[in-house]
Amino acid sequence: MIGHPLVPDGQFNVTVHIVLDDFGKLGRAYRETDEARADLRSLIEDMLSGQFTRPTRVVAFNTDEGWARDVSEDVARDVVEQARAQGRSLPEGVRDFLGRLLGEDVSAAEL
Repeated sequence: MIGHPLVPDGQFNVTVHIVLDDFGKLGRAYRETDEARADLRSLIEDMLSGQFTRPTRVVAFNTDEGWARDVSEDVARDVVEQARAQGRSLPEGVRDFLGRLLGEDVSAAEL
């Protein structure tokens, strides 16, 4: 096998999440993700802690099952739910991402 698989603990039947981030004049790029942090729970925590500049899209895939899809809207709902449950404010770029996908103002005051 060439390289390392992007799946936790060498298991292939997992769902991996990656984020397309917008770096402004530098362009957009899918962010590198440590294989142990490619799960949904880690992605939500990374969004809440400001690890992304301006997230644009979230893609999930499972190579063992042979599928990939855009899960941006699902992730946006999960991030808002988690922020509200934990009483956390949202980084500006994440607020923009959530507002665009959910069609609502998700300012810190509402959480």
